Amino acid sequence: MAAYVIVEIEVTDPVVYEEYRKVAPATIEAYGGRYIARGGRCVGLEGGWAPKRIVVLEFESVECAKEWWASEEYAGPKAMRQRSSKGRMIVVAGVEEAR
Repeated sequence: MAAYVIVEIEVTDPVVYEEYRKVAPATIEAYGGRYIARGGRCVGLEGGWAPKRIVVLEFESVECAKEWWASEEYAGPKAMRQRSSKGRMIVVAGVEEAR
């Protein structure tokens, strides 16, 4: 079942964050992930939520997403992201398709 990593980000150091944006995609792809949304315009619909930036990644499973997040390949980019932004990240399992 697919899983989605959802990240709410506020960039605090654009220079370092731009470097992160260059190196992170290869680590995501290495674990079978892909971008669904990456910093596009956010429009609030309910609840007053107004994130600065949202990223949504799709992986084969929650386990694959967690393997990517904890991987040696992502350790360096993760540190760059954490240094250059504030944010929150979750992984959620997708809906199993009806058979």
